[in-house]
Amino acid sequence: MAGPRIAIVSDVHGNLAALDAVVADLQRAAPDLVVQGGDLVIGGPRPAECVDRVRELGWPGVIGNIDTVVRDGLPPGIEPALAARLDRHVAWNADRLGEERVAWLQTAPMEWRDGDRVAVVHAAPGNLWQVVLPDAGDADLQSTFAPLGARVAVFCHIHVPFVRQVGGLTVANSGSAGNPYDGDPRASYLLVEDGAVTVHRVEYDVDQVAADLQASGSPDPDVLAAAIRTGSPPAWS
Repeated sequence: MAGPRIAIVSDVHGNLAALDAVVADLQRAAPDLVVQGGDLVIGGPRPAECVDRVRELGWPGVIGNIDTVVRDGLPPGIEPALAARLDRHVAWNADRLGEERVAWLQTAPMEWRDGDRVAVVHAAPGNLWQVVLPDAGDADLQSTFAPLGARVAVFCHIHVPFVRQVGGLTVANSGSAGNPYDGDPRASYLLVEDGAVTVHRVEYDVDQVAADLQASGSPDPDVLAAAIRTGSPPAWS
C-alpha cells in the first residue's frame, strides 16, 4: 500500500514571505501531511510570526540547531568577533519570540518518522550540528542515515537541496524555505510520494523581505537581505 504524500519544509529562518509562498504552493500540491524540519528563526525579519504560523498550521516536525540557540546561546568555538556579532542576532530574535515561543521550539523531537518509509532529522541522527554536504561519498551517506531504518532519509540544515540514491536508501535534503545557499533565491521544499522524492522551488518577493528587514530593526539588515536576494550564505566578513 502506498504511503501518504509528505512534504518537508525546513529552515524558514524568520522569513514569513517565503513561508507564506510555500504554504500557497502546498495548497496546490495538496500533500497528505507537511513536516517541518527545524530552524524556524534567525535570519529573517519575522521570527515570531513564522513560529505562530507553523503552530497554527499544526505541522509536526523536528528541532533545529538554531531553534536551540535562542534558548542556549551559541555553541563554543566560534571566532570571538563573529560570535559577538551573531550574539546580537540571537538576542534580537529571542526578544521578539518571547519566553513562551522559545520554550515551544524546544518541545520538538530530534526525529520524525512515518514507519520505515520516511524519516526526518535536522542535520544527522542524534546531532543537530553535523554538516553533510551534497557531494558526500555514498559510504558516508549510508553510514550516517541508514541507521534511521527508513527507505527515505531526509535531512535539512545545509540549505542546499538534493536527492541521492545509495543502494536501497534515498537520502534527500530539503534545502531552505527562507534562505537557500545554492544560488537560487526561490524557497525550497521536498515532496515524497510513493518513495520518490522531488525538490520544489517557489518564487516570492525577495525585495519585500529586504525592505522588511530594513524596517524591522534587525541587526545587519544589509547582510541578511543580500543573502536572501542571492540565495547564498550571509557574508559576515
